[in-house]
Amino acid sequence: MKKLIYLVATLAMAALMLAGCGAADSTNTDTGAFKDGTYDGVARGASSDIKVAVEVKSGKIDAIKIVEHEETQNLIEAVMENTIPEIIEKQSTEGVEAISGASKSSNAVKEAVDQALEKAKK
Repeated sequence: MKKLIYLVATLAMAALMLAGCGAADSTNTDTGAFKDGTYDGVARGASSDIKVAVEVKSGKIDAIKIVEHEETQNLIEAVMENTIPEIIEKQSTEGVEAISGASKSSNAVKEAVDQALEKAKK
């Protein structure tokens, strides 16, 4: 009889622990990591400061726009076509590689996005 009570109590505790973990996970994914809004950041590129606007919707990065720069146009276009979509896909600049030939511009955009996201943290 004691073994049965011990087994039932152990199973009940395990079930409660698993239910608690599931509840915490579901709330974290629903809310996102950032406050909704538009946040700006700026960093030095190859020839100029690059200013970005990061739009957060439903707690996630929704859009990144380069609002001001004096970089070579083809460098910025490479960043807009490659770096920005990758940041949005990963929801972070972490692990996003600089573009060969446009490394200063792409690194500046990543730095400016990080700066903007610091303002958006909950």
